[in-house]
Amino acid sequence: MDESLVVRRETHIAAPPATVFAFLTDPEKILRWMGTEATTEAHPGGLYLVKGVGGRSTARGAFREVVPVHRLAYSFGWEGNEAVPPGSSLVEIDLIDRDGGTLLRMTHTGLPSAESRAAHGTGWAHYLGRLGVAACGGDPGPDPGAQPRAA
Repeated sequence: MDESLVVRRETHIAAPPATVFAFLTDPEKILRWMGTEATTEAHPGGLYLVKGVGGRSTARGAFREVVPVHRLAYSFGWEGNEAVPPGSSLVEIDLIDRDGGTLLRMTHTGLPSAESRAAHGTGWAHYLGRLGVAACGGDPGPDPGAQPRAA
């Protein structure tokens, strides 16, 4: 694995792992921090689909590993994107009970270029920040990344 193409993020969220897990797998909760439409089937082989991410983009993949309240792994990519097509990369998220909340460790592998790594790194920083607010009962506000881009 080329480490220069891996996105790693770690953040502490002041909510229990079960709450954070729900915000990563329940479509209604996902929409509080990302996207305009979500469909998830949180079991190995199940669909991961979030529309409206970063404008009009649709993220699609399939769950590979689901350990309730502890770990998620799913393939990931973008519909209509030749560089990172659906299912071409892997997102792994571990949720660790720590300090009265949750330590979230995320690793995104399989990205094809430094440019793609940088773009996904920026996106993950943005969305994990919004997740932290939503999982704690806050309102992260309208997502500027989910607004349609002007033509």
